[in-house]
Amino acid sequence: MSAVLHLPLDILDALRVTARQGYPHEACGLLIGRRCGSVHRVTAMREARNLNRERAHDRYELDPADYMAAEMEAREAGQEIVGIWHTHPDHPARPSETDRAAAWPNWSYLILSVDSAKVSAVTSWRLDGEVFVEEEIAS
Repeated sequence: MSAVLHLPLDILDALRVTARQGYPHEACGLLIGRRCGSVHRVTAMREARNLNRERAHDRYELDPADYMAAEMEAREAGQEIVGIWHTHPDHPARPSETDRAAAWPNWSYLILSVDSAKVSAVTSWRLDGEVFVEEEIAS
């Protein structure tokens, strides 16, 4: 069974708006939902502060306090964090080596390629050993 990220259209729309608002810096956050084997079902997204001020145009460092708040929210709802989302301003929606080095297995990594006018691509990836494998996005 291949990996699938179920991402409802209303959450995808909210991600697109947040991505455009964050431009020209990388925006980031968490995906909350449920895991069922290789399927991740997203029920909510949360924005997180990017603590990387020196290279905010091409790096993100997710605020640990925002992570903990999302983790608590998910647990209270009987859910969990299933992944991270972030933007690539003026770059393709493909994971970088920096993304890979920081990735955790069995999490979805949603990347939105954004420029000043629009989000041009949305992809999702999972770490398989030492490499990212693209996963299907379904609504």
